Amino acid sequence: LHYVSRGWQGRYHDYRQLKYHFPPDQPWFSELSIELDLGYQGVLKDYVCQAVSQPAKKPKGGELTLVAKISNGEKSRSRVRIEHAIGGLKRYRYLSDRLRTRKVILYESSLLICAGLWNFILTN
Repeated sequence: LHYVSRGWQGRYHDYRQLKYHFPPDQPWFSELSIELDLGYQGVLKDYVCQAVSQPAKKPKGGELTLVAKISNGEKSRSRVRIEHAIGGLKRYRYLSDRLRTRKVILYESSLLICAGLWNFILTN
């Protein structure tokens, strides 16, 4: 399942955008297994999911246990594909540079073109 959200102006946290596009009062992820990074803390209390894979957060002023470190390593190895896809889009410098366009539809269309080009590169 793939989803590209509409563009947001300014700085908004990823979890805030998720809650806006997928309100927690509906069962969006009830039949899905999802992989999240630490930016989505609290997703388990807001959403019903079949399975969630999220790294353990280091306790304040403490250290992770060896078991938690090993588990985090396994989870990061499975997320490397996602991080490479984000990096692939950044190669077009579209997500990392400031854009001068004020037309949202142009921004969103261009982002989808970049995503399509990256997917085309992956299939060849």
